[in-house]
Amino acid sequence: MTNDLRILGIDPGTATTGFAIIQGEGVLDFGIIQTLKTDSAPERLKQICNDIKTICKKYKPDCAAIEELFFVKNIKTGIGVAQARGAIIATLASLGVEIAEYKPVEIKSAITGNGQAEKLQIQKMVQLILKLDELPQPDDAADAIAIALTHQQMKRNS
Repeated sequence: MTNDLRILGIDPGTATTGFAIIQGEGVLDFGIIQTLKTDSAPERLKQICNDIKTICKKYKPDCAAIEELFFVKNIKTGIGVAQARGAIIATLASLGVEIAEYKPVEIKSAITGNGQAEKLQIQKMVQLILKLDELPQPDDAADAIAIALTHQQMKRNS
């Protein structure tokens, strides 16, 4: 049953990676993996992967959903996000976790009905959908919840 699926949502980044674990109509956990700017790129990627492994070990997700890379204005940032995505995908694959990828416009459309929605709109809709008392913070974590909810919705519709 789709509602029983435990889904790990991931909003990848080098400095901050958002994560969320949802199951059924609720969120089990969400937050961010934050790396130090002073660490080397390999050290940052290693920390992200180790933290993803820890989250997977604790929550044992049935599947994961990750945001696809979109066009970025700053190529240096884009390369870092691409590296983080690759490291996360490789980590999830090594753990045997099924992976789905969604474009930002797909996530925004699934959550708000508007493919051009702003971050605050996504946070408010995630709060409404999950009946949370407060807006999920920070926005990287809210995005990760939205990614997981998008995957849940896509699974229901398939």
